Amino acid sequence: MLKYAIIFLIVSIVAGALGLTNVSVIAKRISLILFALFFIVFLILVALAFLVGEAIDHAWLAPAAVMIET
Repeated sequence: MLKYAIIFLIVSIVAGALGLTNVSVIAKRISLILFALFFIVFLILVALAFLVGEAIDHAWLAPAAVMIET
């Protein structure tokens, strides 16, 4: 998805340089939408990885805490 966002950004820049304003505006809008979707998915995956990492850390620490108390 990020690849397509970069491609549409390049198309937007080239079209703007050539004076094709309608093509440039459409490509820019598509590029921004794809980048926003990519960024949202990235943030969700980072949050899930953090939550899973925390759950695994706490699951591993629970038996050790029980052994220390005895």
